[in-house]
Amino acid sequence: MKIYGIQSCDTCRKARKALPEARFVDIRAEPMPAELLSQALETFGDKVLNTRSTTWRGLDDETRRMGALDLLRAHPTLMKRPLIATQDGSLTLGWDAKTQAALGVA
Repeated sequence: MKIYGIQSCDTCRKARKALPEARFVDIRAEPMPAELLSQALETFGDKVLNTRSTTWRGLDDETRRMGALDLLRAHPTLMKRPLIATQDGSLTLGWDAKTQAALGVA
């Protein structure tokens, strides 16, 4: 299992604490594989973009109109976090009760 997120993200810290066996990947230091990013966009659509983030608010209108894939490649911190990839290839996004239940975290 891999947790994709940002080292300083509180939500990612909670996921890492609850899933100590998972490998954490800081997307600032190690970009997500293109195929995983494409799979996340296919699975979650525009929900992958965190449009409430400081990064989003700092973008101009022209940049915001870029496609989600291009935006996430250029600004990885726009990704809603964490994105968790399990051994069976399934993905979860965020760290809510539904995600925790799906991963078997009490």
